[in-house]
Amino acid sequence: MTELFRQSDENPSGPHPQAPAPSAPSAPQQPGFPPPPAFGPGPAGGPAGGPAHSGRRRARGPVALLAAVALAAAAVGGGTAYAFQTLTGDDSGSGGTRNVNGTSVSAGSKGTVAGVAAAVSPSIVEINATTGSGKSTGSGVIITSDGEIVTNNHVISGATDITVRTSDGKTYKARTVGTDSKKDLALIKLEGASGLKAANLGDSDDVQVGQEVVAIGSPEGLTGTVTSGIVSALDRDVTVSADPGRGQEQGQGQGPGGGWPFEFGGEQFNGDTGSSKTTYKALQTDASLNPGNSGGALIDMNGNIIGINSAMYSAGSGSGAGGGSESGSVGLGFAIPINTVKADLGKLRAGASG
Repeated sequence: MTELFRQSDENPSGPHPQAPAPSAPSAPQQPGFPPPPAFGPGPAGGPAGGPAHSGRRRARGPVALLAAVALAAAAVGGGTAYAFQTLTGDDSGSGGTRNVNGTSVSAGSKGTVAGVAAAVSPSIVEINATTGSGKSTGSGVIITSDGEIVTNNHVISGATDITVRTSDGKTYKARTVGTDSKKDLALIKLEGASGLKAANLGDSDDVQVGQEVVAIGSPEGLTGTVTSGIVSALDRDVTVSADPGRGQEQGQGQGPGGGWPFEFGGEQFNGDTGSSKTTYKALQTDASLNPGNSGGALIDMNGNIIGINSAMYSAGSGSGAGGGSESGSVGLGFAIPINTVKADLGKLRAGASG
């Protein structure tokens, strides 16, 4: 800056933009040199005859530092701002608690597994169904405050008695309202229920591969179990049994041929799918799913239900994989997209059977 300033004034004949400082008479100038700048001497305490530009150089120190910080912030600003907003969940800066529709995630825990679990767990139930061939355990999602619950058809198919336990430990009797075996969906209704927390049904068309998700259900009868992972793939073809009498998770998959049957990748798992089959498009997730998770929720990080968990691959549970005594999650789970559920609700509420 100083050198450029002096070069621009090296023509003594041209007009000078700055007037001399109103001080003592200037000393005679040497030929060929411009007059000194108009600003005063350096900081107090400095040598009176010191360079006139020393004050400017010292002032440039913090300015340069601020400029460097600004450049660094510009380089990482997008990521920094996103991380802060995600961690606080508060765009307005109010520091308060904000809710999403239906299920609420506090500002301080929005986008975390703990926040999603706290918000959505009250809307997930354990379902125990008694059939002519035994008992089955699955999960369900509360969709109305008076006790409408969406689950898989294979959880309650053929049931003569259905008992539902909510997250606070209360138990209710339930009746079947409607079933759709071709989509493996069912709607049941609790008796005498009110004031329940209904889940918010999201939009599965917006789901992206790689996004984080949380699964909540009752694997092996362990009510309210929370697992997490990502969406691994979209539109996976899953083939299920459409026989109403074959759909139970008998004995939670214990013993040869036990468990609910389905096909994936040309192989059969959890038993024989039988002659009557149906295929639907599913979301694939690596969130841990086990027998009993059927009918539970796959949830995005804002607390929206994006799928109904329905099937899992288990290396020891299929007829093509060596028996059914060693079942367990290997990170290949499948969920019915929630938009499929929403499209089917009218039919289920009307009492569809089949």
